[in-house]
Amino acid sequence: MSKLNPRQQEAVNYISGPMLVLAGAGSGKTSVITRKIAYLIQQCGISARHIVAVTFTNKAAREMKERVSSLLRGAEGHGLTVSTFHNLGLNIIRREHALLGYKPGFSIFDDSDVKSLLTDIMQKEYAGDDGADEVKNLISSWKNDLVLPEEALEQARAGKEQTAAIVYSHYQRTLKAYNAVDFDDLILQPVKLFQNHPEILEKWRNRIRYMLVDEYQDTNASQYLLVKLLVKERAQFTVVGDDDQSIYAWRGARPENLMQLKEDFPSLKIVMLEQNYRSTGRILKCANTLISNNPHEFVKELWSEMGHGDEIRVIRCRNEDAEAERIALEILTEHMRTQRPYSDFAILYRGNYQAKIMELKLQVHKVPYRLSGGTSFFGRQEVKDLMSYFRLLVNPDDDNAFLRVINVPRREIGSTTLEKLSAYATERKVSMYEASAEIGLGEHLGARYTERLARFKHYMDKLRQRCFSEEPIAALKEMILDIDYENWIRQNSSSEKACEYRMSNVWFLIEALKNTLERDEEGTMTIEEAIAKLVLRDMLERQEEDEDGAEGVQMMTLHASKGLEFPSVYIMGMEEEILPHRSSIEADTIEEERRLAYVGITRARRNLTFTFASKRKQYGETIDCIPSRFLDELPAEDLQWEGLEEAPQEVKAARGNSALADIRAMLKK
Repeated sequence: MSKLNPRQQEAVNYISGPMLVLAGAGSGKTSVITRKIAYLIQQCGISARHIVAVTFTNKAAREMKERVSSLLRGAEGHGLTVSTFHNLGLNIIRREHALLGYKPGFSIFDDSDVKSLLTDIMQKEYAGDDGADEVKNLISSWKNDLVLPEEALEQARAGKEQTAAIVYSHYQRTLKAYNAVDFDDLILQPVKLFQNHPEILEKWRNRIRYMLVDEYQDTNASQYLLVKLLVKERAQFTVVGDDDQSIYAWRGARPENLMQLKEDFPSLKIVMLEQNYRSTGRILKCANTLISNNPHEFVKELWSEMGHGDEIRVIRCRNEDAEAERIALEILTEHMRTQRPYSDFAILYRGNYQAKIMELKLQVHKVPYRLSGGTSFFGRQEVKDLMSYFRLLVNPDDDNAFLRVINVPRREIGSTTLEKLSAYATERKVSMYEASAEIGLGEHLGARYTERLARFKHYMDKLRQRCFSEEPIAALKEMILDIDYENWIRQNSSSEKACEYRMSNVWFLIEALKNTLERDEEGTMTIEEAIAKLVLRDMLERQEEDEDGAEGVQMMTLHASKGLEFPSVYIMGMEEEILPHRSSIEADTIEEERRLAYVGITRARRNLTFTFASKRKQYGETIDCIPSRFLDELPAEDLQWEGLEEAPQEVKAARGNSALADIRAMLKK
């Protein structure tokens, strides 16, 4: 899209105050953000180092940065920050770590670290880790709402909440002792820092003269406050969002933040982007009609110049097996008939459990596919091992990293030894790593074990010295050889080929670390900072699979499909209790489920097909399924119904406008 339309141009050119761009699906919002950054630098004289653009995923940040670079000349973009919210938070903590009470080289705990720490605390202090997941979620939502442990204790009602608040307090103290932060702290800590230290906030406000925020409807309370604190004085910012695509309430997202902006910034200018560059008119009519059933503060009507397009199909299938078979055969037939690549087709579903039967059918018909949400690079065993070594090098207080690597490769240090070491370290109020070489440890452990622990610490100390005084990458490569990691991998691999593949991941990780150091524009990044960046990238990319460039039908949840587009889309399982989900029906949160269906519909460029099953197996029983209420809400004149011939005679007669209503009535008898 080379030329901007009038609304987009207006959004780019307006810089004299706060601005909200309400960008409908497929309306070219990334073009607006990237052109606006170029406009600010080239036409408004704002230096790139005073501009910050934030979004939610690494993939979106990378794409944005590449597109901005193509619009700028030479060194114009030097110092520009395009990052995720969490990366911005990490940079603030890195610069201000001393004020926050952290030492340099702090660790970032990922999901599994957090869970094992909470389990450990609950087992030691509360005689069992029952409900650790629930406690973890409560702590996360407290942090997202900027509630500190002491406030949580005051607010907590009896029972589970009270226990969670006590664990939260213990957990936060332990994190601090480990010189570590968790994912939620990357936003919480900068916000608290700015609230308590106005002079630091002033420094960052002077650094950030213009701010752009993408996917604003996905911000939670702490992210909203971080933005508000940074832009409050100057009010020089543009936020881009779409209340109709807010599908992350379960992750703390608050679409009402869009409305809150009007209150906090009364001079807010609002521009609506309603021209869609992706889908046919019929698909957009379908999306508009569906979403009009939700209450709206801002009313948008998507439109397109891409013609009216094919009818939207609704296919009723006998059962879930027939549904998956129908989709697989249709894609195979269409591919053979038209030679369209398999990557033109996407199959979307509400929950990952629906993918299994679909995968089997695609395999039977030899249709290649890509399943989003598989094991990410950073989720692989060998990568996690190495990342733990890196974490321990930069932060010896990180007990989780210590426990992960102490026996990788095996050093014959058993669980009894580690339990005694842990008890001694707790008593001495030092990390397990620090305790490993203390003379007093000899009173609790035999000489053989103290010698093994001391030898490990001595080796890591020397390696750390080398990493910080010489060439760190060479030192790390040597470490992999010293510990004979390849042999360890070989012993734990199913074949020589698997071992080679896993070792290629190890060397790729070292290369990634080297590239992170080399890409630092200012040339000041230390090995600690490079590792912290990699750890964060790991955490952010666990949910992100790079979908580009691979042949195969794309399979993913509706949540994962946001931001993507495909020529042909199948949305399967259009039934009550699947979409909308049973928990949403019970909690009366249908609006978010409707937005999820809207996101699915607006992924389609040319062809859109809904499928549902008449019967489905559940817990060993066959149950009758009721078609989703969302099918009822679509414009009947644009739908082409199929599969009704399997239904009883009275349903066959009900084709047309009242087809669905009749099926529902019959099933409810």
